Amino acid sequence: MKEFNTSGPNIPKQHYTVERNDLIKKGINLVKKSRYFTIWAPRQTGKSTYFRQLAKELQKNDYKVAHINFENFKKAPLYSFLSSLTRHIKEEWNFDFSNEISLSQIFELIQTKKQEKCVLIIDEVEGINEEYFGDFLHSIRNAYHSRENHCLKSVILVGVSNIVGVVSDNASPFNITDNLNVPYFTDIEAFELLGQHETATGQLFEDKVKKKIIQITAGQPGLVNGFAKVLVENNSDKKILDYDDYLKVEDWYLTEAIDKNFANILNKAKQVRNFVETLLFTENKIQFDIDRESIKLLHTNGLIKKDESGKVVFWVPFYKKRLYKAFYPYTNGEKTNMLRSFAVRELFDENDKLKLDTLILGYKTYVKRRGFNVFRQKDEAKNYKSIKESALIYSFETYIQAFLQVVDGKSYREADTGLGKSDLIINIKSEEYLIETKIYYYESQFVNGKKQLAYYCNSLGLDKGVYLVFCPNNIKYHSSIKEEIENINNVQISTYLIEYDETKW
Repeated sequence: MKEFNTSGPNIPKQHYTVERNDLIKKGINLVKKSRYFTIWAPRQTGKSTYFRQLAKELQKNDYKVAHINFENFKKAPLYSFLSSLTRHIKEEWNFDFSNEISLSQIFELIQTKKQEKCVLIIDEVEGINEEYFGDFLHSIRNAYHSRENHCLKSVILVGVSNIVGVVSDNASPFNITDNLNVPYFTDIEAFELLGQHETATGQLFEDKVKKKIIQITAGQPGLVNGFAKVLVENNSDKKILDYDDYLKVEDWYLTEAIDKNFANILNKAKQVRNFVETLLFTENKIQFDIDRESIKLLHTNGLIKKDESGKVVFWVPFYKKRLYKAFYPYTNGEKTNMLRSFAVRELFDENDKLKLDTLILGYKTYVKRRGFNVFRQKDEAKNYKSIKESALIYSFETYIQAFLQVVDGKSYREADTGLGKSDLIINIKSEEYLIETKIYYYESQFVNGKKQLAYYCNSLGLDKGVYLVFCPNNIKYHSSIKEEIENINNVQISTYLIEYDETKW
């Protein structure tokens, strides 16, 4: 019985596997043109699976393919590197260079082989020890210039960072135009992967569940497989996997799963925390520029990407959600104080419906009493390491979660790849509200935000939206900036303004 794979390259006989035929054709065409090229993409994009598929097709075209992973060679001595290189060459090409003690000698001998067509794929190229990495590239470069006369028709360097800048110079065979992109799954490919399980077992995913998996993972192959695998394992006896099943898996991924790839992303995000929090909690439109170190760091690790307008956006909603939680200041003790302040009877009317105005009024009272600085984390030198905008959002988030705990309500965050939004769906006594928190910047942003919230509610099938806007109290507002309840596109939008002293704080 096949299964969803979450570790290492796919083995088609054991794992559900999407054949990326168009991408394979691109790789074959480059090899047939005797191009030496690079591939760089974040982890869990399916690079290793792709190269196995590419190697299999190349072998059908009479190429001999040596695929070598050098992930753990950062501190390895040269003889270990040569031992691994020559072993793979012997196994795949049937050339025995095991007695050679230098890179130049090995590549000189490769160039004496005239009859065969050989391809060398170097995976995790960043893992090669810098002491001999330059010599390795130099040897490849020499082989490239005479490739029409010897067996080494193509060399493919693979990494998780943009290695073109590392390996390029005027004489390098690795040109920026010869970088092959390995994208995440398209919607069609992700549906195909999930469909393979349905066909093989008869167990079905609800259509909404499929769409939610694709949405929260952005089609990242590792995460698509991961969500599907946990769903199937947790519900092995169910014929149809429904939305409640999905929400349980999402909660597990957000609160319990030890995900090595996210741990790496979190470490990178902490290095540029202020920049990441600017993306999380403000609506600043930042131009995507790969030469900006913070952008390069986060992009090459799969956290952000360039949108259609050339701006920075989050790439995978799952990572955005976990970062939002990871930066939350859990130790400030404010939730306990909030729990003591709720008078539940006063928050519901005689029909047991939530009195939203009363709930928000309680939050405003809390803000005037406590402010926001308790939600800003400090470093060892007592300097704030989080931006002030994050404190505004986290303050209200804590208040709402404390309220939900008192009334036994539920909440979940919608998957969204945009910036500057904190969209929370709360379920209280079978009534659902979508709450969007914003920070006021200018009038058109305020007005357009209501329309966007109504559109978002409609897309989720919700008829109530809460628009909570933090407003500095040191400026004069247009008459349209006010608290009110409106019906926008058949959605009841309740607007609340939370004033704060920007100059003092």
